[in-house]
Amino acid sequence: MTISASVVKELRERTGAGMMECKNALLEAAGDIEAAAEILRTRGQAKADKKASRVAAEGRVEIALAADGSAGVVVEVNCETDFVARDANFVGFAGEAARLALAHAPADVAALMALAHGAGGGTLEDLRKELVAKVGENITVRRFERVRAGGSLGTYVHGTRIGVVVDVTGGDDELRRDLAMHVAASRPQHVTADEVPAELVARERRILSEQAAQEGKPPEIVGKMVEGRLRKFLNEVTLLGQPFVKDPDTSVGKLLQARKATVQRFVRLEVGEGIEKKTANFADEVRAQLQAHA
Repeated sequence: MTISASVVKELRERTGAGMMECKNALLEAAGDIEAAAEILRTRGQAKADKKASRVAAEGRVEIALAADGSAGVVVEVNCETDFVARDANFVGFAGEAARLALAHAPADVAALMALAHGAGGGTLEDLRKELVAKVGENITVRRFERVRAGGSLGTYVHGTRIGVVVDVTGGDDELRRDLAMHVAASRPQHVTADEVPAELVARERRILSEQAAQEGKPPEIVGKMVEGRLRKFLNEVTLLGQPFVKDPDTSVGKLLQARKATVQRFVRLEVGEGIEKKTANFADEVRAQLQAHA
């Protein structure tokens, strides 16, 4: 079976394992990159599962809140350069997208783009096309998340690239903002361990069991090692299990317990998350342009 260099490279970037280790794992997994990553982790050859998104695209996140605090929305709008991301026209477009998403609760991005804006009768898509023509770059509304408050909403925007809305019952404005800042910094995937998908927990337990068994420990010790490591994994991916960024000696769960507060939900969007931006070589670009005009 032939394994392409690009697939080997992708696996290597995700796991940090050596090139030959990646190629052998892919051969064993019949080219399945997910299975190959699991093989490397089981053997301890993967330094880390670097499946976390590579942030590369430009743009901004915009947050809009209802006047009565009953709902909030986070929108990601992308462009090609950071120069356009700072342009007043682009900033205004992103704000309009957030306003419409909050006011009309569209089902998806397509429905959002079909909404009328302003008094001119045009749609948000029409406005986008006008902006593209004006700035000379592709502009897209990539995604949005709308949160209806069960308690009270806290928000935080880091620069213009990370936006968080957190729904908290109890506590005060300071706690809600602190929690939103924590989510921005620590990237939890779920609120509690109960929300982690069962198949993910089972997969992690299987990998940890195989790793521990290879260490030659007695079965009764292996079981305890696996459960301890699994608890550590769940703490890393859940908001309540993570150490609070402003006081690492206490967990977010203990902080909430002390403040008699609970987190219902959070939304975190980061510009370019999951998009790999093509890296351009300036010299190659110039050479290509010269050849095109020769």
